[in-house]
Amino acid sequence: MYQGPGRGRNFLDTLIDLAHHEADFLRRTSYPTSGYSLGTRGRRSSRRLVAPPHRRTPVIRLAIVALALLLGSRAFGILQAHRDLHPVAATARTGTPHPAVASRPAASAHRAPTATPSPSRPPLPSQLPQVKVPVLSASWLRTHPIAEVPSIKGRAAIVVDLTAGQILYQQDQGTRYADASLTKMMTAMVAADLVPLDTVITVPEAATQVEPNHMGISTGEKLTVRELIDGMMLDSGNDAAEAIAMGITDRAAFINFMNQKAAALHLRATHFTNPSGLDETDHYSSAYDLAVMGATLLADYPDLRAVVGSKQISIYATPQHKAFNPINIDRLLSTYVGAIGIKPGYTGAAGYCLAAAATRNGRTILVVVLGSTQHFTDATTLLDFGFRHPVTH
Repeated sequence: MYQGPGRGRNFLDTLIDLAHHEADFLRRTSYPTSGYSLGTRGRRSSRRLVAPPHRRTPVIRLAIVALALLLGSRAFGILQAHRDLHPVAATARTGTPHPAVASRPAASAHRAPTATPSPSRPPLPSQLPQVKVPVLSASWLRTHPIAEVPSIKGRAAIVVDLTAGQILYQQDQGTRYADASLTKMMTAMVAADLVPLDTVITVPEAATQVEPNHMGISTGEKLTVRELIDGMMLDSGNDAAEAIAMGITDRAAFINFMNQKAAALHLRATHFTNPSGLDETDHYSSAYDLAVMGATLLADYPDLRAVVGSKQISIYATPQHKAFNPINIDRLLSTYVGAIGIKPGYTGAAGYCLAAAATRNGRTILVVVLGSTQHFTDATTLLDFGFRHPVTH
């Protein structure tokens, strides 16, 4: 058997073996390969070797084989030497990292999203902007006794002519009641006070865990404050309210701002403990205080006035969030002529509540009803009452 050069046999013996193997190859009638044959399969009548006329002579063939062995031996030696040197070269390359790679901060590529405000945002003010307190006077009501008291189901109510700044009717208007989602009027105003409406908020997981109603936001989605207000005011999304409170600052600080604004508006029967209006012992307001909130929103927050007056808003999908289609649950926008919105609400403790406004013939009437079983019917009755009683001097 051929053992290769340098393994106990001389070079001449090797050449003789190669010549012998070549002759044996030529005697074979076929060579099995992957589907192809180099000759005719089967047995021939004669096994006599017949060399084709075009093949080279054995002497030339032996010379070629010898040359190939010589070149192969040299190549083998070079490869062996290169392999012996390769670990040294590899060690030299890996010993010093490339400066560009070494200076790249690896941690920044995998930073997990958080619900804390973006570091690029301007710092929040320690105090809210000064407010103009609406004047809701009862002077006209004192001099114009009501001949026809509106019949409603609500426990508390108020009717205000915002154009004249006069109260036209009130019923238990100063008593504290649970106010359900009417709270969100304050949440929206405080959000607009603290940051631009195009500020982007990352939805925290905790905001998605609150009770219905839901806008339908998901943990990690990024929406602007304006988009969250759309879902909060139209869908009455408690998840959107919580995302606003947690995303602009920490939740406790945001609720503190809500109470600051209530104090600035002289709302003496109002206190907030959450941004959505869910029932809690120390969360309450009154019909009068809610009328002041509604009047402030309509007068001083044109962007919010446009939101509450919209029947539907389309929020298109982006790489940061899915599509949303908030539909206003205030059905007076479709059933009452001149309606401009504000906010309905319901909880077990509050019952059905509604702040509603409408404009006709240059007059804007705002009504609030709390603790009702038929809040839209009550609001319609109160609005009609307001428009039937023009303020005269």
